[in-house]
Amino acid sequence: MSTLSVATIKSASSAAPVFQNSSGTEKGQLVKVWAQIDGTGTVGTRDNFNVSSIGDQGTGHYRVNFANSMSNNNYCATASGSQGSYGSGSHLDGVEVTGYASGSIDLYCSGSTSDPSGRDDFEQVSVTVIGAN
Repeated sequence: MSTLSVATIKSASSAAPVFQNSSGTEKGQLVKVWAQIDGTGTVGTRDNFNVSSIGDQGTGHYRVNFANSMSNNNYCATASGSQGSYGSGSHLDGVEVTGYASGSIDLYCSGSTSDPSGRDDFEQVSVTVIGAN
């Protein structure tokens, strides 16, 4: 087994680097967007990659705007969230990922103390996006 130890990996083209086995079969891609969101008070990120801003669209509705758009709307996104204290892992609730657009994605949060809209502001929301860009 060989170990590669480098400071930077660059693609030979404008596309993101891909991981292949010795026969050239693609084995994976890098995460294109991720964010750890504080959805209470003034909504924003605790940390992120490739996120230009977070939009507060109303109670429990957040829009994650990408700094570099995806090439299409056919990417994979996953999200999770909690109404409980940041880092406590308590009160796991539901986060729906919807509104797939090349430059953004919408997240809808719902929990046990839902307002009439069925949505709640969450203290912690995490989202990850993988796909072509």
